[in-house]
Amino acid sequence: MFFAQKLKSLREEHRYMQRQIAAILDIDTPMYSRIERGERFAKEEHIPQLAKFYSIDENELRQLWLADKVYDVIAGEEAANEVLDIVSESIVEYGKNKTGY
Repeated sequence: MFFAQKLKSLREEHRYMQRQIAAILDIDTPMYSRIERGERFAKEEHIPQLAKFYSIDENELRQLWLADKVYDVIAGEEAANEVLDIVSESIVEYGKNKTGY
């Protein structure tokens, strides 16, 4: 719920109502409410819209959005930390192979 917590925090900080943010995203208010509670995932296309609206770094929002997706897949798994280590190592290796280092 990293992304959801960030959305709620931003909305409350700026004193917007959920229906105002829902309108920007062209979704209904109940759907936005579920996104903000972490019950639904926002669409990837919402990330740049939200970043622009709140004047914040799009990469930060994207990272939180991705973190939620990863968490959703591995939460509760006994080997979650080991899985993350494997993925992290693979990402590092991918970066080395991609750059030629």
